[in-house]
Amino acid sequence: MPRVTVRLEDSLHHAIRLKAADTKQSMSDLVNDALEASLHEDLEDIKSWEDRKDEETYGYEEFVKLLQKDGVL
Repeated sequence: MPRVTVRLEDSLHHAIRLKAADTKQSMSDLVNDALEASLHEDLEDIKSWEDRKDEETYGYEEFVKLLQKDGVL
């Protein structure tokens, strides 16, 4: 596994040190888990966009009118 240097804000460093101690995980594992979760979320967003890319689109004002018509606004 490659080694990298990451510069964290002091508050983030403190929080991750506390979480690592509390969960008995390494700071490296916590950072890896957080990055993996973030990248998986991005992939889900891309898939959702791909699934919906052929749907009809609306401008802002038209969308507001549709919401008002449906009683949402």
